[in-house]
Amino acid sequence: MQLLLNQTSPYARTARVTALEAGFGERLTLVWSDPWKEDPALLAAHPGNKVPVLITDEGIALSETLLICIYLHQLGAGNPLAIERLQLAGLGQGLIDAAFGTVIARKHGGAAQDDSVLGARRLAALDRLLARLNETSTLDAEDVDFSHFLVAVGLDYLGFRLPEVDWSAHPRLVRFHRRLLARPSLAATSFQ
Repeated sequence: MQLLLNQTSPYARTARVTALEAGFGERLTLVWSDPWKEDPALLAAHPGNKVPVLITDEGIALSETLLICIYLHQLGAGNPLAIERLQLAGLGQGLIDAAFGTVIARKHGGAAQDDSVLGARRLAALDRLLARLNETSTLDAEDVDFSHFLVAVGLDYLGFRLPEVDWSAHPRLVRFHRRLLARPSLAATSFQ
């Protein structure tokens, strides 16, 4: 299998962590790609020019983080997906989407983007998502899966790209983040 990714994508990191946790570290070839430079290999795999893309052993290119994570979870004989885990995955994906959208808007339009209607919606969504996640007991589960990795990577991405977003007042999230960052898969994939 090949995983097309880049070093700072929270989406790609989540797919990579899920692959490692599902036991595919030895089978996974990392293909470093830059979607901002019209990378030919990435464009050939996915015309949307986004990372991550997982190319299966059969040569099928899967895009979109949640689809890749579900595929790897099932391929790795993970536990059946309970509705609470899918709910957690959606919250984690939402956290990443709001954070990533804020970062990209600032990169291309400056900090004034935060004052736009869309910028204000993204920042408000971050606050609401952090509050909801802090109330979510699914974070406390000992048997973690990609839904947990989405949240952990989202929180780590906030610290990496949006350190001004302070979520330290959410004790469950702080404990959860500390616990998951101790996992080798998250330590091996840290943002650089």
